[in-house]
Amino acid sequence: MNPFRKFLERIFPAPYQPLPAGIYHYQSAPDTEFPYRLHLRLESNGEGVLIVNASTVLHLNQTAAEMAYHLVKQTPSEEAVKQIAGRYRVSRQQAAEDFENFKQRLETLISTPDLDPVTYLGFERHEPYSQLAAPYRLDCALTYRTTSAPGIHETLQKRVKRELVTEEWQVILSKAWQAGIPHIIFTGGEPTLRPDLIDLVTYAESLGQVTGLITDGSRLTEKGYLHRLLQSGLDHMMIVLDPSEEQGWEAIRDTLAEDIFLAVHLTLTPREKGKTVDYLEKLAKMGVQSLSISASDPNLKSELGLARQITADHGMSLVWDLPVPYSGINPIALELEESGEIPQGAGQAWLYVEPDGDVLPGQGIQKVLGNLLTEDWEKIWSNR
Repeated sequence: MNPFRKFLERIFPAPYQPLPAGIYHYQSAPDTEFPYRLHLRLESNGEGVLIVNASTVLHLNQTAAEMAYHLVKQTPSEEAVKQIAGRYRVSRQQAAEDFENFKQRLETLISTPDLDPVTYLGFERHEPYSQLAAPYRLDCALTYRTTSAPGIHETLQKRVKRELVTEEWQVILSKAWQAGIPHIIFTGGEPTLRPDLIDLVTYAESLGQVTGLITDGSRLTEKGYLHRLLQSGLDHMMIVLDPSEEQGWEAIRDTLAEDIFLAVHLTLTPREKGKTVDYLEKLAKMGVQSLSISASDPNLKSELGLARQITADHGMSLVWDLPVPYSGINPIALELEESGEIPQGAGQAWLYVEPDGDVLPGQGIQKVLGNLLTEDWEKIWSNR
C-alpha cells in the first residue's frame, strides 16, 4: 500500500458502513433458564425496534440499535465493542461499559417479564403504536368455516372469493417477514379445519416468525394432533371457550399439560350472566394463568368489572389485544376508556388478512387495504 495513503487512513479512518436495514432474529437455546426470542427491526436511518418474546417493544436510538444488532447476531463481545467504538468515535473502554450495561438491562427484562422497561430499565418511551414502519403482528384468518353454528362467520364467508391454498399463504408469510413483521397469529373461523395448518406454522417458524393460534379447541382433544401441532414449533395458543361445551374444557386441560403458553378467551353474554364467578373460579383451579375476557353486550360492563377483579384476585393476567370476537368490549378497554386513553392498535400494530388474501386494518373493520397475495406490501401499508 502507498505509505502516504496508509498514513492518511491511520489519521482519518474510513467510516464504518451503516448497518443494513432489515429484520434480524435470535432464539435462545431450549435449555436456557429463561428461554426467549428477539426480533430486531433496523430502519434505514439506523434506529431500530427490538421486540422481546413478541410482546415487549423497545424503540432504540442508533447506538442502542447497534448494540441490539450485535446481541442478536451473537457477535463476539470484543468485535462488537471494536465496531461500536469505531463507528461512534468513543474509547474502547466506554464502548465496552455501554455494551455491557445494555446487555444487563436486556437480560433483566427477559428474566423479569413484569418489569416496566421504562420505569426500571431506562429505555426510551414512545406513545403506543407510534412510529411504526411495519406492524408487530399479522393476523391470518385461514378460513371462515367453523365447527359450531355459523353465526357471524356465515356472513364473512360470503365476503371472501375463495380460500388461499398452502403455497399462496406461504407467499403471504414470506412477504410479511420481508416487511419486518415478526409475529403471526393463525385464526379464523376455525383454523384447525385447514389440513395445512401445521405446515403453515412450520413454514412461518422456519422464517423466524413467532406463531400463535386462536382455536375453539375442538381438535386439541385429539392427542396425536395436539402433539404434531406443538412439534411444528407453535409458540402460544388461545382457546376460545364456549362454557356450555365440555370439549372446550377438556381441550384446556389437555393443553395445560403441555409445554406451551396458553390463554383462554371467555365471552360474557346475557345468557351466561351470573355465571362469571363460577367459570373464572373453575379456570383458576385448572391452572389457567392468562385470560382474555370480552362481552357481547355493552350492558354487561358491570360483569366485566367483576371479571377483572376475580382475575386479579387469582393472580391471572389479562390479554386484551388479540383478534377475538367482540374484543372491543373488554376489561382493559373499559379501564382505558375511563382514563380517556385508548391506544388504537388496529391498522398500526397489527393487520388482519382474510382467507382470500385481502388485508383489513383489523378483524371486523371492513376496509380493504389491498390483497397481500397480489399487491406489494408498501402499497398496502400506505393505504392504512
